[in-house]
Amino acid sequence: MTIVRALVMTGYGLNCDYETEHALRLAGAEPLPVHINELLAGDRLDEFHLLVFGGGFSWADDHGAGVLLAAKLRNNIGDQIERFVARGGLIIGICNGFQSLVNLGLLPGFDGNYAERRVAVTYNDSGNFIDTWVHLAVNPDSPCVFTRGIERLELPVRHGEGKVVTDPDDVQRLVEGGQVVMRYADEEGRPADGRWPENPNGSLLDIAGICDPTGRIFGLMPHPEAFHHITNHPEWTRRKERLAREGRESPPDEGEGVLVFRNAVAYARQHLL
Repeated sequence: MTIVRALVMTGYGLNCDYETEHALRLAGAEPLPVHINELLAGDRLDEFHLLVFGGGFSWADDHGAGVLLAAKLRNNIGDQIERFVARGGLIIGICNGFQSLVNLGLLPGFDGNYAERRVAVTYNDSGNFIDTWVHLAVNPDSPCVFTRGIERLELPVRHGEGKVVTDPDDVQRLVEGGQVVMRYADEEGRPADGRWPENPNGSLLDIAGICDPTGRIFGLMPHPEAFHHITNHPEWTRRKERLAREGRESPPDEGEGVLVFRNAVAYARQHLL
């Protein structure tokens, strides 16, 4: 079987690398943790098909979430990242990684411009850090590689700066281009319409994740790697018992979040190997 290689950044406050590596292995990839210093020191990106900006608090979110990580990468290996994108590589940014992607300008990537910042991810309307599970409605018309065949998800969020904002013209452009990949919703999949707690941060249009026009670069605030097993979900025992009483099969042990990574691996095998 052909091997899909994924680079998972580590160091300086990033703290979701173990979970992310595990989810990638379940999805059939070969993940390699690479410290940020090692990434900045050498030309490593050509070895990989998928680049992961993981969750955590890079540089303690000093000067804003993801700001310093984005500056370090742009000023040291910005040209390497642009080559990685140009050759068709996949990029996913989760939570702090999403914040870094918008600061880099890799998202939204209008007109192939991956160096201009057009979107911000800023402080939650509540003014507080939030750690909870959210329902997500996935846009079936999005070109996003990572969400193909997925209609709804339930994933955890844990952030203090998750509110997606941009100007009205760019919001319209994101919507019309299918770049709004997922939105916060209620339990039935209906739009949150800005309501808390369904929308945990006040994000514009309930936006939880966006992609670039190609669908190969994806940023989202919820954590798919944190739902890699059924027991990650806080109500897994109730769900299992309810299905048993209804005479239905128990859900698979694998968590729904792994689907995001499986899609990336499938795409890479078809297009990048």
